[in-house]
Amino acid sequence: MSNSTGTRPTEEKGNAAGPLAGVRVIDMSTVVMGPYAAQIFGDLGADVIRIESPRDSARLGTTHRTPGMTPLHLNVNRNKRSVELNLKDPEERERALGLIDGADLLITNMRAGALQRLGMDYENLAQRNPALVYAHAQGFRPDSSRAELAAYDETVQAASGMIDLAQRAGDIGTPVVLPSILADKVTALTIAYSAMAALLHQRATGEGQRVEVPMADTLLSFNMIEHLQGNAFEPPMGPTGFPNSLNQGHRARPTKDGLVMIIPYTPRNFRDLFAAAGRPDLVEDPRVNGEFIDVRQDGQDLAQLIESVTPELASDEWIEVGTKHSIPVGPVLRLDEATEDPYVREGHLLDVAEHPTEGSYRVVGIPMNFSRTPASVRKHAPLPGQDTAEVLGGPDRPDETQE
Repeated sequence: MSNSTGTRPTEEKGNAAGPLAGVRVIDMSTVVMGPYAAQIFGDLGADVIRIESPRDSARLGTTHRTPGMTPLHLNVNRNKRSVELNLKDPEERERALGLIDGADLLITNMRAGALQRLGMDYENLAQRNPALVYAHAQGFRPDSSRAELAAYDETVQAASGMIDLAQRAGDIGTPVVLPSILADKVTALTIAYSAMAALLHQRATGEGQRVEVPMADTLLSFNMIEHLQGNAFEPPMGPTGFPNSLNQGHRARPTKDGLVMIIPYTPRNFRDLFAAAGRPDLVEDPRVNGEFIDVRQDGQDLAQLIESVTPELASDEWIEVGTKHSIPVGPVLRLDEATEDPYVREGHLLDVAEHPTEGSYRVVGIPMNFSRTPASVRKHAPLPGQDTAEVLGGPDRPDETQE
């Protein structure tokens, strides 16, 4: 079941490919943020052992063939072995500690207080395993006044300014949450690259360390890269908000046969677009003949002009125009039709695989390619506790090539 991109699950033995082959990861996290970070390590070749509580919320849901095998779980917990342990039980907790003793990396998003009560805080674990990289993520910094707040993606979007940005960009009266668990996923990516950096230090020195990745801090930093704007200076020289991103004219455009996302940025982009639409009068508009486009002053008016001319051509014709003149353009992908999109199919981004218990299902593809150490989906997401006996009864570090 392998292919040239190495993104499909494979039943082949001896396939330990991946730049992180030989790294042992303990995933002691729940829902999406921690599990997604650990999934990345698994895709890159690490041996990931997932310590699950008897009831993990990622396994809850009404869409499944087997209880606990939800669409979310099938992808975010692939390339892992599942060990079911109740950490509140002293005997089972000691088994979990034994697994951590032999690990390179622990990923957890349990609250700091709960970890301390379980004796699984960094200080205790570092005494047992000084080389351990301890990647801890929660909503807010553990040493802050908000440390004990129950943080979810929606509350972190609010605390990071993301909801404010969405309201300003959409000019809507009621603030809305972006329809993606952005805070969880951006934090997961941050956990992944931070932990890999700590592993590089570990390999060079033998030293472990604690890596804290608070969600609110991560998303605020993410937002402020472009949106700090005038507030970058002290005193401020202008408002926050990146004008191009907050331009309310940033939306899909109607075409002769549907929609297309076409976003001219430069004066030349605008002139080429208007010329392709057969509007030489707009090509001469002084607003598109200066050194730059004044988005704050003219952005909304120019957006209306774009939408007045895009129905002149079909979507594919606009993509040809964009390609010819280097105008940012692309198709509008509807998620329900994603599996039929040529780009998605060619990149094996949603291939069908056969799960041993769940049958046919779609695998979210790996978005990067390595020329020498390819990432791969080697293991299907496990049933709850599927690998408990193998992991707890096996050798300290089993052969990485075994399913």
